[in-house]
Amino acid sequence: MKAKIPATVVTGFLGAGKTTLIRHMLENAGGKRIALIINEFGDLGVDGDILKGCGIETCSDEDVMELSNGCICCTVAEDFIPTLQKLLDRERAPDHIVIETSGLALPQPLVRAFNWPEISTRVTVDGVVTVVDGKAVTEGRFAHDVAAVDAQRKLDENLDHETPLSELFEDQMACADMIVINKSDLLTEEERIALTTRLRADSRDGVQVVTATMGALPVEVLLGQGIGAEADMEARHELHHHHHDHDDEDDHHDDDDDDHDHHHDHGHDAFESFVVTRPEITDPASFARQITEVIRAHDILRLKGFAAVAGKPMRLTIQAVGPRVDSYFDQPFGSGPRQTRLVVIGQAGMDRAAITSALLA
Repeated sequence: MKAKIPATVVTGFLGAGKTTLIRHMLENAGGKRIALIINEFGDLGVDGDILKGCGIETCSDEDVMELSNGCICCTVAEDFIPTLQKLLDRERAPDHIVIETSGLALPQPLVRAFNWPEISTRVTVDGVVTVVDGKAVTEGRFAHDVAAVDAQRKLDENLDHETPLSELFEDQMACADMIVINKSDLLTEEERIALTTRLRADSRDGVQVVTATMGALPVEVLLGQGIGAEADMEARHELHHHHHDHDDEDDHHDDDDDDHDHHHDHGHDAFESFVVTRPEITDPASFARQITEVIRAHDILRLKGFAAVAGKPMRLTIQAVGPRVDSYFDQPFGSGPRQTRLVVIGQAGMDRAAITSALLA
């Protein structure tokens, strides 16, 4: 059976920086063929034009599909499912699909739609990424320009629910597998730490909270979470919304802009990675528990590599996303050295010495 194509849902209010984050991801895709579904509405088509005109090979008209019939979560059956099927039916299917919701869309109905029989065997939700405007949230607002969010609400004739912004924000948080605090350059160090701590405390166990400037996140942090979110809807509780019941759909609409107001250089200086090499391990299960503890203690985002297991000719592949560790034997070691090599990826300032000694323990 063919492996399911992973899809990442990017949600967040207008102006949080979803388009900027996606554009940065495409510019650094490293050869990965990424297709986009963008939930525009009205005749604006702004995000699509920004991405199609960015000069990146994967931003062609063929790779960017726009849904402009209103809020994606209100038009799942007639709009989203057929668009996704069209992408999956291509002769050369994408390696990864990224869906940018309008800022007023509830993520839950969209994620639930991946259980529909037409697509459930072919595609899976790799993860839900919620982008927040760090400065606005720190100042007690949900968006940089709340009036613009409300104006967009009025533009969508298909919007079938009236949800207070505070509840919508909570729904976007409740569904997230990763929360990106964008525009973190506008925060003081104390504000950044306080907001990260608060959002982490308010989210489900294992949800990663990262900070970014101009949406600059490494692709290996953003994609490849392997969550399978559609099979985990109970944990992604949503608040009760007042809306007209479509089959399995709820809520809101709105769109997302770039952060045009500050265009300074941004690289991956906020993230770092390093390699830990250790001798053979004896017990894969207890080593996986050890890795989980180290990840939790040091807020490691990703950990991947290979382990040599005493008495086993095959090497053990290890991949961890947050505290979730997956491992399997993949191939013989061959003539190379029988050792364990792990790549650790996290935000800058990780305590390398403490992480290394904990993984060597």
